[in-house]
Amino acid sequence: MTRWRLGLAAVLALALGLRLWGIRHGLPYVYNSDESGHFVPRAVRFFEDGYDPHYFKNPPAFTYLVHVVFALWFLGRDAVADFARDPSEAFTVARVLAALLGTAAVGLVYLIGARIFDRRVGLVAAAVMAIAFLPVFYSHLALNDVPATVPLALSLLGSAGILVRGRSLDYAVAGIGLGLGAATKYTAGIALVPLLAAALLQLRASGDRRRLLTGLGLAAATSVGAFFVANPYALVDYHAFRHGLAGQSQLAGRHKLGLTEESPLRYYLWTSTWGLGWVPALAAMAGAVLLVVRERALAALLVPAPLLFLVYMITQERFFGRWLLPLFPFACLLAAYAAVAAADALGRGRPRLMAPALATAAVALTAQGLVYSVHNDVILSRTDTRTLTRAWMVEHVPAGSEIVLEPAVPPRWLNDENGRRWRRNRLDLQVENYARRLRPTFVDDYLASGACWVVRASTVSGRAFAEPDRVPNAIAYYNELERRGRVVFHATPYGSDPVPFNFDWSFDYYPLPYDRPGPEMTVYRLRGPGCG
Repeated sequence: MTRWRLGLAAVLALALGLRLWGIRHGLPYVYNSDESGHFVPRAVRFFEDGYDPHYFKNPPAFTYLVHVVFALWFLGRDAVADFARDPSEAFTVARVLAALLGTAAVGLVYLIGARIFDRRVGLVAAAVMAIAFLPVFYSHLALNDVPATVPLALSLLGSAGILVRGRSLDYAVAGIGLGLGAATKYTAGIALVPLLAAALLQLRASGDRRRLLTGLGLAAATSVGAFFVANPYALVDYHAFRHGLAGQSQLAGRHKLGLTEESPLRYYLWTSTWGLGWVPALAAMAGAVLLVVRERALAALLVPAPLLFLVYMITQERFFGRWLLPLFPFACLLAAYAAVAAADALGRGRPRLMAPALATAAVALTAQGLVYSVHNDVILSRTDTRTLTRAWMVEHVPAGSEIVLEPAVPPRWLNDENGRRWRRNRLDLQVENYARRLRPTFVDDYLASGACWVVRASTVSGRAFAEPDRVPNAIAYYNELERRGRVVFHATPYGSDPVPFNFDWSFDYYPLPYDRPGPEMTVYRLRGPGCG
């Protein structure tokens, strides 16, 4: 027992270390637009505006949790004033909370594996979850993707208990996890599938329909109760909730400029090769097949949910790697099952080979994730290219100058201790429509308004060059900018060859050519009247 506890403690310590390393990246500037615009600012706003989020495109459970942590952390202080003065402390606290929740998900994966298989499967699955790139990277951000894996895994743990024991407590745990998961991120509602599968399998084993109905009633009550406790205004303001949910669905179904892969299935299969890793992704597929052949009941618990989730996701027009995170607990368990089964097969009749075989399998499952997660943590610990660009501009662009700044930085980036340092040109647009509205004549407009400095970011311009046929005017604009502007500063995140624009790899720094975080940043000084 002690060795398993020590092994789990080591895995959890590694998971937390990887998630905390580089946790202050970018601060005091929050460069991820989802992080800067959603959960933390809204959690701070609750101190002044009450607890109605007035926003349901993302469910508010994580926002409420962040607010509770802020209430304790900033006890006796004015959290709103502190946040307005410098958001670094608040974002650090929220990111640490996300990292702790990500580590808790690793522990829950161990418990699930130990409950339905054995401790070996549980420990190997936890190790894969601890090290895999996507959950490690997104544990560095105060977003709801990683936190949602905790209630999802909790629900799966309850569903495993329903299958194995069928106690009322198991139904309650599965229901609570389902409700909290859906209140954290809507797609975590996929936990309903293993819950129903476990209940039906328990009915087949026991034949007790009354017990089934009682259990399902308890699961339904606890899930609905947990959902509305964590998202009360979904009931209080049902119209806004329904409108927000529909808006999120419409957004996911709308093309995003820069998405060059036409097949979401290919995109998600590709994502699994780096977000989870080649070996664990293939092992998860093998584990699913092996379970179907050997353990139909366990297969019903672990296999249908990720398949149904994937079927739903490939119907959407937009696709991002992090949207796969609800599948990771399932995939890690299936991969670990395959690895342990392979070790057992090799050790059959040769017991001395079993331990080395299992250790080799565990290394194979985690090696890729460890290399890339450590590399990413090193990158996040270095100064962002946008911060380097700002430091150069402080030295070389006079305060009060009018600048053209692409939407790749937060508004605070323009400020200093005396307030607004530079004036942003009125022709700047929001990132979603920026490239679609660019015209080469804008350069003349900049000169006419006295804007001599143009700051370009590859995460913005890269969208246009990824799909030039959709935005020919934007391509003409950038060509005009190159012709009439002089490059006075350039910051690159790459130590070697640049990485082509991609909505994952341009923002999460997985590729090894990255040497620091951020996009390529270029500052132009326009040639023309008044610009010298």
